Amino acid sequence: MRRYLILPLLLFQLFLTGCATAPQRGTGDLGVIIERATGSIQVVETTHRTRLGQVTGLGDLSHASINYSRDARYAYVFGRDGGLTKVDLLGMRIVKRVMQSGNSIGGAISQDGRLVAVANYTPGGIKVFDAETLDLVADIPAIDRAGKSSKVIGLVDVPGNRFVFSLFDSGEIWVADMRTPSKPAVAKFLNVGKEPYDAMITADGRYYLAGLFGEDGLALLDLWNMEAGVKRVLNGYGKGEQKLPVYKMPHLEGWAATGNELLVPAVGRHEVLVIDQNNWNEVGRIPVHGQPVFVVARPDNRHVWVNFAFPDNDTVQVIDVPSRTIIKTLKPGKAVLHMEFTPRGEQVWVSVRDDDKVEIYDTETFAKISDLHAGKPSGIFFTHRAHRTGL
Repeated sequence: MRRYLILPLLLFQLFLTGCATAPQRGTGDLGVIIERATGSIQVVETTHRTRLGQVTGLGDLSHASINYSRDARYAYVFGRDGGLTKVDLLGMRIVKRVMQSGNSIGGAISQDGRLVAVANYTPGGIKVFDAETLDLVADIPAIDRAGKSSKVIGLVDVPGNRFVFSLFDSGEIWVADMRTPSKPAVAKFLNVGKEPYDAMITADGRYYLAGLFGEDGLALLDLWNMEAGVKRVLNGYGKGEQKLPVYKMPHLEGWAATGNELLVPAVGRHEVLVIDQNNWNEVGRIPVHGQPVFVVARPDNRHVWVNFAFPDNDTVQVIDVPSRTIIKTLKPGKAVLHMEFTPRGEQVWVSVRDDDKVEIYDTETFAKISDLHAGKPSGIFFTHRAHRTGL
């Protein structure tokens, strides 16, 4: 009888051995690089600066962005073609993909991680999905008082399981309370300014700022005091002594909050503006190499890294915040599109689209550490974003 048990026991031991040696990995040092030309993403890890794999079949990623599940295992990819794709970073596979509109422009995940919202150009409005299943939970059309549909931009999550977004065509800001997902409560702020084109939320989730394409200035909503309504700040934002061609509108999400100050890209100017967050007044200007696009603070807020629009998009500059001076100019390559810091800021990863690579720099010495090949890379998104409001 005993000899008949030997083979099953050996097989069981081999199974246990295989389980014990199977590779295990957390997700805290993972990230995604968008490969916009091929509709794919690379999954990378920052500890050893290596590529782990590639996921294809994600559609049009020409203006793609990423949000993460609260456990940082799943990436939600928002494609320009209206596709919403849930990707398993550990399994390197698509979990589910839905075509939810004709043209979308980013998304957000709710504070509790249960809802994923998508901002749409066509047909406008936002759609909200169950983060687990990608089943549609709510459809909020962006219809103005005249009955016209509007493009939605600047969609962010804020505390209280709410989403805030702007209506480009009608000049409005809406706040959608999703505590009862099947019955969203929407607060609408009208006449905030002409053509809000992008927006950002401060890291504490209090202030929502929308840039205005059709006029100078910013629309500010204090989410702790919504009864006060939207007010105009930085009325001269976008103006200069000499108007220059605007090669690319700067991204507001890339604004650098450094304590009590914001460092923001001037529109059409070779300058970074310094804004006092206590009164929202301009308190300084820093001359830079070109028209800034992203102005991104290192996690300790000591330095701010800046990239630029064409024709100066081969350059990155570093601003020392206390002195407000340029302390380093780098030339990573052709068409620098995006920069992402590792969670504690010891490295910065820089996408260089036209050279098909991502360059990695030491943020103290500014020395290049390494680079990775990527096909026409654009956005870089690390998983620590899963635990930050507005990202």
